[in-house]
Amino acid sequence: MLVGLAADHGGFELKQALASALKTAGHHVRDFGAFAADPADDYPDFVIPLARAVADASVQRGVAVCGSGVAVCGSGVGAAVAANKVRGVRAGLCHDHYSAGQGVEHDDMNVLVLGGRVVGFAVAWDNVQAFLAARYTGEARHARRLGKVLAIEIAGH
Repeated sequence: MLVGLAADHGGFELKQALASALKTAGHHVRDFGAFAADPADDYPDFVIPLARAVADASVQRGVAVCGSGVAVCGSGVGAAVAANKVRGVRAGLCHDHYSAGQGVEHDDMNVLVLGGRVVGFAVAWDNVQAFLAARYTGEARHARRLGKVLAIEIAGH
């Protein structure tokens, strides 16, 4: 699978470790940055290009690892908000295995967001594997709910 990765300085080290693990597992990786741990960088500069690549199918799935700011917790919330501004992206902030898989199965999530200062490598890698292995079920109840969300996205409000 071609997986896009993005991180700001708060998730840089974890992104690097995940990139290595993904390659070892046989995936192809497209890195959207950051390419150095620069405390002055901003997550939208990396997350938005990743989200656009997911939306236009340049990559099959995306993983954003963010923890921006010296005085912030590094939760990944901002990255999820930013990614979801791109039409066609369904990003979810997940810090557990169940949510990472279920988000794809029920909500057709295509971008997994992790808090670079919330999870360590073992949990992050477990979540990434669950995310990549999961497939949208297309069950009627999930399709109905997703249709309502997509209608709002298309209408722009």
